Amino acid sequence: MKHPIRIAFLLCLCLALGRAVAEETAIAWDDLAPAEQRLLEAAREKWDSFPPEKQHRLLTGIRRWEDMSPEQRARARKNLERWKKMTPEEREQFRKRLRKFKKLPPEQRRKLRRYREWFKELPPERRRELRKRWKRLSPEERRRRLEHLPPRPPRPHPPRPERD
Repeated sequence: MKHPIRIAFLLCLCLALGRAVAEETAIAWDDLAPAEQRLLEAAREKWDSFPPEKQHRLLTGIRRWEDMSPEQRARARKNLERWKKMTPEEREQFRKRLRKFKKLPPEQRRKLRRYREWFKELPPERRRELRKRWKRLSPEERRRRLEHLPPRPPRPHPPRPERD
């Protein structure tokens, strides 16, 4: 092979274009697998009117759902309920934060995820206390604190023994 880089580039380009074309093609209801039809039953009447991108997005979501563990499904249901209760303004604010998060470097995203998990493991009273303190900070102070987070969250302290 004289030009392996060119061939690899062209192959990648063809794959990307193929995916883009596939996502522009509508999916007929009858082309869905029976399991997919069952999970998408609520959308059956409107399916043909959905833009192809929405059909592909829904199908991708269904396939992801099928791969989830029971715990992941329970968490997804809980998140969906929370989403349904949000106002349009809250949803837009969430989308903005998500876009901002996705623009962060991978290591920064991993660090924030570790802190989120650490925070979720804290006792409810401690979480409330930390939220109050966070809300009292100015936007500048919040930004500064986020920029200087240590790579790992602190280890939880064992409960103190009761004194007599």
